[in-house]
Amino acid sequence: MTGGADPFAPVRAALDRAGGESSDFDLNPSVVLPEGRRLRPAAVLVPLHCTDRGDLRLYLTKRASHLKHHPGQIAFPGGKRDEGDADLAATALREAREEIGLDPDNVALLGALAPHETVTGFTVTPFVARIRAPFRPVPEAGEVEEVFDLPFAHLCDPGRYSVQRRRWRGQWRHYYTVPWGPYYIWGATARILRGLAEGMAE
Repeated sequence: MTGGADPFAPVRAALDRAGGESSDFDLNPSVVLPEGRRLRPAAVLVPLHCTDRGDLRLYLTKRASHLKHHPGQIAFPGGKRDEGDADLAATALREAREEIGLDPDNVALLGALAPHETVTGFTVTPFVARIRAPFRPVPEAGEVEEVFDLPFAHLCDPGRYSVQRRRWRGQWRHYYTVPWGPYYIWGATARILRGLAEGMAE
């Protein structure tokens, strides 16, 4: 962006017109979800920073390969809500501090997207945020293998997303992907990003 334009303005506009809730089952209508199921609350941070050229970049993590849940997958910093968290925004900020070393004082929350239900039984609320000043990521030992950033413009183009499938619990499961370089971004992370991209494309 040039001429003093706010590079975060399109993001704020997209948040203002954010769509409804999403799910890992959006592309799998044959899956019948049980009535009365209990979903555990969780939150993730979608942390954006602006370069000196006015370009936005997004920080993501690569989970450690030995973890029980989602080993080696690309994810936002985040996790389940703890009893000590004041609200879900506090959950997202706490997890970002723990997973990538991002000080909450260096974060300005821009807004939240609608919750996303995962196959693992969580309802995840994504909080989009602006990183106020440059920081050096510190991956959480034993949990995060790598922290990297990528051009947000790549993720804002709905045309870059494709639908793939794989076998899961004996059935084909369809999901969104948006690869970038050596990183295979898929599943809930890709679905949440695609929802944001759709909002920015309107």
